[in-house]
Amino acid sequence: MDTLNRLIAGVLCLLLSPLPAVCAPPAGGQRAGQINALIPAATRNDQPAKAKDELDWNDLLKTAASGRLRAGLDDGSILSVGSNSELRVLQHDAASQQTSLEMDAGRLRSKVVKITQPNGKFEVHTPNAVIGVIGTDFYVEYSANKTTVICYTGVVSVTPLGGAHATNNPSNAGNAVTLTAGQMVEITSEIPPGGYQSQPTPADVQRASISSTDVPDLPPPAVAGVSSPWHWVLLMGAFAGAAVGLTFAVDRGTTTGRPAPTKGCPPGTPPGQCNF
Repeated sequence: MDTLNRLIAGVLCLLLSPLPAVCAPPAGGQRAGQINALIPAATRNDQPAKAKDELDWNDLLKTAASGRLRAGLDDGSILSVGSNSELRVLQHDAASQQTSLEMDAGRLRSKVVKITQPNGKFEVHTPNAVIGVIGTDFYVEYSANKTTVICYTGVVSVTPLGGAHATNNPSNAGNAVTLTAGQMVEITSEIPPGGYQSQPTPADVQRASISSTDVPDLPPPAVAGVSSPWHWVLLMGAFAGAAVGLTFAVDRGTTTGRPAPTKGCPPGTPPGQCNF
């Protein structure tokens, strides 16, 4: 029966070949990368996330106030997610270099490998902007209907959504704001009189953005019953000190505990040797 069902499905796909989406495999479950490091609490599809967990298309990553997460995509790009964030990996095809991410809240730093494939793209979508890159290191934050984008290296293109005009300069095609290293832009619901334009990134703002998405590699867990060498040094020192103290106490007890000469001993008789 299963063979017959597969045969019927194959025939239907051939008949409907002008509609490739009908026969295409579902996006969910296709590998995109893996989680490399995290600071709890962080979840993947609302389940506790762990280092080395596989990352698939349509996976939703969330971090709590105390959580952060770093993931590696299969093309070598690195995603560092800050606290109180929600990031969905819509698509990542390493071969064609087609990557699409969706961020509804929080902070994200992306170190993107250079795109060399025809029609390759790397995009981050927020509710009011689309950020596109070719190969760069950049930061995106979305909160209270404001998208903040900072370019660390390379070139970043930021396109406001909702029909907003980026600038009055007609040469800026597509209403996109182009950022180079050291520049930033903020996209809000209130369009500035001159349109959205790039501006220099203040040093303290750049430092804060880097710090808020830093996810250190945690040391491996300690093996039960094994402590650091200093623990053993201190322990042996304590034993040695106790042994010296005990020896000193015994010696004092031996010296001071000898019986005094009995009254009536002849002069010159050693103490403790009188027998009467």
